[in-house]
Amino acid sequence: MDKLLIRGGRRLTGEVLISGAKNAALPELCAALLTADPVQLNNVPHLQDVVTMLTLIRNMGVSAERAVSSDVTNAVCLNASSLNTPEAPYDLVKTMRASVLALGPLLARFGRATVSLPGGCAIGSRPVDQHIKGLQAMGALIAVEHGYMIATLPPGTKRLKGAHITTDMVTVTGTENLLMAATLATGETVLENAAQEPEVVDLAEMLIKMGAKIEGHGTHRIRIQGVARLHGCTHQVVADRIETGTFLCAVAATGGEAFLRHGRADHLDAVIDKLRDAGVTVTAQSDGIRVQSPGGAALKAQSFRTTEYPGFPTDMQAQFMALNCVAQGASKITETIFENRFMHVNELVRLGAPIQIDGKVAITSGPTALSGAVVMATDLRASASLVVAGLVAEGETQVDRIYHLDRGYDQMEAKLRGIGADIERVK
Repeated sequence: MDKLLIRGGRRLTGEVLISGAKNAALPELCAALLTADPVQLNNVPHLQDVVTMLTLIRNMGVSAERAVSSDVTNAVCLNASSLNTPEAPYDLVKTMRASVLALGPLLARFGRATVSLPGGCAIGSRPVDQHIKGLQAMGALIAVEHGYMIATLPPGTKRLKGAHITTDMVTVTGTENLLMAATLATGETVLENAAQEPEVVDLAEMLIKMGAKIEGHGTHRIRIQGVARLHGCTHQVVADRIETGTFLCAVAATGGEAFLRHGRADHLDAVIDKLRDAGVTVTAQSDGIRVQSPGGAALKAQSFRTTEYPGFPTDMQAQFMALNCVAQGASKITETIFENRFMHVNELVRLGAPIQIDGKVAITSGPTALSGAVVMATDLRASASLVVAGLVAEGETQVDRIYHLDRGYDQMEAKLRGIGADIERVK
């Protein structure tokens, strides 16, 4: 397995090109299953999760190829006209939770779907019961047998039917699955307690380009008027706000100045507010974000609580914790989304970070002079936090099991090297 070697202590200066968002690209690849017409997605990041999703839909009979063109960047051309196997087997689903997003589109278009219960990062319980309950409210018959969700329509029924659905919790993938399914249902569907994340909004905008009738995306209530069919479209995947936030934390911790091209400040209000309170200068510009920082020891640690968008994202908790460890003062970090999302703490402690955990709360105190060590990534965002810490630590840090990192960051080490980090990938 690959690992990263980081020799810390360098200030970061230059420009980083932010890639398309993983959490938008994955549902949008599944949205292509809703039509027999060609669909082109631009700005699709080169990530292991994207490779897995492309393999999954190809296994169903979908044509899915990366386009080579000077006119577009990172385009994927999809055609689901020959889709003949509306199934997502365990072998292709076990490493990626987002594969559950095939359930709604397959059921809506073909009236049947067999999808394995998903895998992904071991950061806590992320049940699919909200997906199932919502689809059942739309008339689906769903059985869970031998680790698979087997979904069909009642005999004599050709389409799902609109329904008023209130989920028990805010769920991003649940909102996306039900949103896609509702586009081809008969009548109106109202999704209450819907997720408001920019990736959900971007998916809705793509579906609208395909002919869907959607209102209220970006709020807690989404209305969908079902249509008989959807057509193809060309769509640009929105920039990855979590990659943007990770680079903001990296520059803040190490010090320096960088321009994050295509980064969207309006998608990171909660994170940017905390960075500014810490003493980092963050400026939104026409095509990106400029960040300037004196370095962690000159900053003030910030307390925060993770919550659903537009609050502080759980996907930025680990990276900001690494920043807090090298900043002045104590911080209280409360994780409310996933119960197992402090697994990076033990690895940060190996680098010298004094962190205490009490249930859902982590307390940091600093500034701490981190020192390089061998650490192990436990999940995607934990990997990123160890990279941020390693960039500051004295000496060499070795980050093992970076296949987690490759699931969500497009050429992270190359981008960091481009702004002055001493980092390399080794076998």
